[in-house]
Amino acid sequence: MPDPKRQEFVQALPFARRFARALSGDQKQGDVLVAESLKAAFITPDDDLPARYRLYREIAGQFSASSQEIAQEGLSFSQRALLLLTSLEEVPISVAAAILDMNQQNAIADIQMAHDGLRRVAATSVLIIEDEPIIAMDIQDVAEQCGHRIVGVAHNEADAVRIAEETKPGLILADINLGGGGDGMLAVGRILKTHRTPVIFVTAYPERLLTGETEEPSFVITKPFEPVTLAITTYQAVTGGMKAF
Repeated sequence: MPDPKRQEFVQALPFARRFARALSGDQKQGDVLVAESLKAAFITPDDDLPARYRLYREIAGQFSASSQEIAQEGLSFSQRALLLLTSLEEVPISVAAAILDMNQQNAIADIQMAHDGLRRVAATSVLIIEDEPIIAMDIQDVAEQCGHRIVGVAHNEADAVRIAEETKPGLILADINLGGGGDGMLAVGRILKTHRTPVIFVTAYPERLLTGETEEPSFVITKPFEPVTLAITTYQAVTGGMKAF
């Protein structure tokens, strides 16, 4: 009979990978954080937090203890972590405060400062790779709300490579399945051979990119998404990532 505790942690792993990769800005570093956090979570005494939240706590604790990221200009570690937990992972602010061992009122104040800081972040140029025109328009609208400039919208793999070569975007927002127009992952792979830039994959099926079994994206957000989710993920991709893919 399967161990219920083990099953709970297995089900939480995709969420933990997404958080760790976005926090560290790197798939490999993020997945190492998850592996170490899983070990730590199993040996620490049980508490009131579900497995998913316990993994978030271990990941945040290990990353803040070992990373020099908190010394960089811009948002602090706690501000980045709070934004990722509440927007990307959709964790209530009260729980996010508990995960980060913060007073809830301090966490609320910190996240408000973080939102203000995001609005001051310099915008970048964005290439959107999305085969569905209506969805592409929605993504463009959200990106523009975040202050970004759209340099092109590609509906297929060939156009994506061509536009990227012509415009050298500061960020790529890419779908995976381009229908008859090719593969978003392949398009990004071709682009990154000649132009290194952060990439955020936007998909309705994030679990397919969070297995930890192969080379996968560092930044994954789920359709549909809110402007703040794109804003903080873009901020991490542009300022906090060692590599985007």
